[in-house]
Amino acid sequence: MAAVRGLSLTAAALRAVTPWARGSRLLAASRGPQARREASSSSAEAGEGQIHLTASCVQRLLEITEGSEFLRLEVEGGGCSGFQYKFSLDTVINPDDRVFEQGGARVVVDSDSLAFVKGAQVDFSQELIRSSFQVLNNPQAQQGCSCGSSFSIKL
Repeated sequence: MAAVRGLSLTAAALRAVTPWARGSRLLAASRGPQARREASSSSAEAGEGQIHLTASCVQRLLEITEGSEFLRLEVEGGGCSGFQYKFSLDTVINPDDRVFEQGGARVVVDSDSLAFVKGAQVDFSQELIRSSFQVLNNPQAQQGCSCGSSFSIKL
């Protein structure tokens, strides 16, 4: 994925005053304690295999994406619970990707990762010590670690 570009969201406060190198914008994949965001979907509840975007997620994506950029959500092995979420900005849509668009903001998930996050919400959380995209209410997750960036799946 040579075309992946991301922004460190833990340094989001510095973005306004720091010129970032466009090729090194890496996004944090942590989950804060504020897991109470409301979905902003204007349509009826999406069916199985859908990803829901909260209003704060849509708003932040519209602020940070340029041109054809979108937020890519991936699930990788790792973390203290077995799997972890990974967020990055990307411009390339692969044949096995699923695109979820809402209000002009796009989140793309590959088919392998979608099996681990279908039915979940993607949120953007701003806290005193960090700002980050996070996965909330993942029906495929059995439990997660205290930091929220890793999870175990339901068997």
